[in-house]
Amino acid sequence: MFCRKALKLVHEAMSDTPVVCVLGPRQSGKSTLVQMVDNKREYISFDSKTVREAAMQDPEGFILSLPTKVTLDEVQRVPEIFTEIKASVDENRSPGRFLLTGSSNLRLLPAIQDSLAGRMEVIQLSPLTEAEKQNSQNNFVDKLLNNKYMAETVGDRKIVIGLAKAVCSGGYPEPCLRSEKRARRWHREYLKAIIERDVKDIAKIYDTTNMTKLIELTALRTSSILNINNLSVDLGIARKTVGTYLQILERLFLIRRLPAWHSNRGKRLIKAPKLHMLDSGLACALNRLSEENWLDYSNQFGGVLESFAIQQIICLAQWYDPDLQFSHYRDKDKNEVDLVIERGLDTWGIEIKKSVSLQNSDYNGLAKLAEQCTGNWKGGVILYSGRSTVSLPVKNCLAIPFDNLWK
Repeated sequence: MFCRKALKLVHEAMSDTPVVCVLGPRQSGKSTLVQMVDNKREYISFDSKTVREAAMQDPEGFILSLPTKVTLDEVQRVPEIFTEIKASVDENRSPGRFLLTGSSNLRLLPAIQDSLAGRMEVIQLSPLTEAEKQNSQNNFVDKLLNNKYMAETVGDRKIVIGLAKAVCSGGYPEPCLRSEKRARRWHREYLKAIIERDVKDIAKIYDTTNMTKLIELTALRTSSILNINNLSVDLGIARKTVGTYLQILERLFLIRRLPAWHSNRGKRLIKAPKLHMLDSGLACALNRLSEENWLDYSNQFGGVLESFAIQQIICLAQWYDPDLQFSHYRDKDKNEVDLVIERGLDTWGIEIKKSVSLQNSDYNGLAKLAEQCTGNWKGGVILYSGRSTVSLPVKNCLAIPFDNLWK
C-alpha cells in the first residue's frame, strides 16, 4: 500500500465542500484512495453495468435513493447524474456529501462545470511520484522556491543511482510491483483497454486505429513542440481530427500540453505548447525502452526523462501550492528552458539534462529567461545525473542531482 499525498487534500476539501471529485487516469489508485477516506460511506461504482443503467434511466430517482453521504466511482460514465447532484446539493449543502472519482477530466466538460460551479472541488490524483514510492517527506518544489539548496560536492560516486529504473517504471501502482518485462506487458494492455473502452465511451469513436497510432507517435515525440500539421501529415488524417484526438487523450490523462512562456502574457496564447506523455513508464513501453538502454544516447530517453521530471514536479507542486503556474520557454534563437514555474510574477526555471557532466551551453536558456524576467527572476536549476550540487554563472542558479526530486 502506497501512502498518497493527495489523501490530505481530499480530507481538507471534504471539511467545507459538498462535492469533492478525485480525477486521474485509470489504475492510478483513485478507488483505493476514496475508500481510505471513510470506510463507513456507501461506495457505488459505475463500472457495474446494472448500476450504470439504473442511473442513466432514472438519474433523479437514483440520486434521491442515495444516503446523505456517498462515494460514486467513475462518474464520467453517467454524466446524466450531475444535474441531479446539483439539485440535491442545493437542498442540502453540508460538506462532504458526495465524493466522486473520474477517469476523464471533467473540468474540460463545460456542462459539468456549469452544473457544479461553486459546489465542487477537484483533486488531481496522478500516477505515483517517485517521492510517494519511496515514502519521502521532502518536497523539491518547497526547497527550490524557498532557496534551500546550496552548493555541495559529493566525491564518493558520480552518477545518480536509480534514475533509469524510476523513469522506466513510471507511476502506475500495478506495474511498479512487477518485473520490467511484465510491467511493459501491463502498460500495453492498459493502453489497449483505455482506447477500446474509454475512448468509445467519451467520444463515440469506434475505429480506434488512428487513435492508437497517434498515442504511439506522441510517445516517440514526447517533450517536443506540438505541431498538429506535422502530425496530420505523418498520420495521413485530417488536421481537425488530430486536434480532436489530442483533446480526448488529454481528457483521459494520457498526455499533457505545457503552454509556452512569454514576458508578454498575451503572446503566450498564440505560441506553441510542448506535448508530454503523462506517465514515463507508458512512454518507455511504447518506445520499447528499458533500463539497459539508458546509456545509449541514440535513443529517445532524453525526451522521456524530461516528461518524467515535469510530471514529478507538477505533482510535488500540487501538494505544496496548487496555484503555481507552469510553462516552457523557447526563444527565436532556440534557447530553451524545459519548465518555468510562476507564483504571481515571481519566476523560476528548470532545465533537465540526462548527462552526468555539464557544458557551458546547458545554462544558456536559464540565462536568457533570467534576462526576460528582469526583477521577477528568482532563480533556477539544472537537474542532471551527476552527484554534486554546483553553482552556475546565472543569478541564483544551481545544478542539482536528479534524485533531489524524491530525496
